Amino acid sequence: MSDIWVLGAGQLGAMLQHAAMPLALKVNTVDIHATDLPDLNHADIITVELEHWPETAVTALLSTHPNFLNRNSLKIFADRRLQKELLDSLSLPHANWQPVDIDMTARRLHHTLGNKVLLKRRSGGYDGKGQLWLNGEQEDEIPEQWINNCIAEEEVRFDEEVSLIGARNTQGNCVFYPLTANLHYQGILLASVSPIRSLQKMQSDAEQMLSSLMNHLEYVGVMAMECFQVGNRLYINEIAPRVHNSGHWTQAGASVSQFEMHLRAVAEIPLVQPVIKNSSVMLNALGMDYNKRWHAIAGAEVYWYGKDVRPMRKLGHINFSLPDKSRTAESLNQLKTLLDDYYADAINWCISHL
Repeated sequence: MSDIWVLGAGQLGAMLQHAAMPLALKVNTVDIHATDLPDLNHADIITVELEHWPETAVTALLSTHPNFLNRNSLKIFADRRLQKELLDSLSLPHANWQPVDIDMTARRLHHTLGNKVLLKRRSGGYDGKGQLWLNGEQEDEIPEQWINNCIAEEEVRFDEEVSLIGARNTQGNCVFYPLTANLHYQGILLASVSPIRSLQKMQSDAEQMLSSLMNHLEYVGVMAMECFQVGNRLYINEIAPRVHNSGHWTQAGASVSQFEMHLRAVAEIPLVQPVIKNSSVMLNALGMDYNKRWHAIAGAEVYWYGKDVRPMRKLGHINFSLPDKSRTAESLNQLKTLLDDYYADAINWCISHL
């Protein structure tokens, strides 16, 4: 069987490797700055754990391989302007926006998009980085370095941030996980809960939105669609053409995790609709040291990435998927005593969504 190579050697690639073992697949992760080039076979399959990468010898080698999956899709999603234009062409709902070129002014943006306007870098930027708010109550101007390098979006006053994880194979078969509610802290995903009864009424619409996107692109693998919930409607915020942090709960709460589903899709192993076990919670461990005492909490499934500790850096995550919601709440309250103070509100939010 052909090897699968992952462009990128972070935690997502490591979890793809972990998921490959039961499938009898060999997955190799590749550091984008590696100096030793991998020995690729013509029949090998290339996938990614990231949609943005610099031009290096190894990224050039992998991205030009004949079996580099989703080549054209990745180019679109690496540029927010191209992403927005694609959503427009498919009539998919998302925030009103404007390109920011040399002739654009803050006054024109506010006239078109409203009092508060969010600038987003066209490429790069994640976890709240690469963004800048313009407030129409001030005499603001677009910083020179942002012109031609960003898009502008209207402010969306949302009820909830949600995401949908789906997968598509080469035959065009699609499967989906339940909609997930997400909580962010300083622009970084802090917690996810799924499934949630109140989101079920939007599941069908969300699946139609994501399937139309994947089918149009003839996409192969897992794709994440991050949305704003406004009443009973969903507005697409970002698309991630890969496995995604908001799908980590599937490792505990589904019969097939998002990582296994991605590998099934790219290796042409049959896709199945995942069986959801229980209401699941995922908490990201941000900027903290590893704590062995987490393992003493009932139901805690800890994934640690082995990275250097830096403020607000994603260093691991903890999943819970207990059959009894009250037991999950009890375990979360125990975990609260072992985490930084700002997790208290996040854990209360998780319990309220069970």
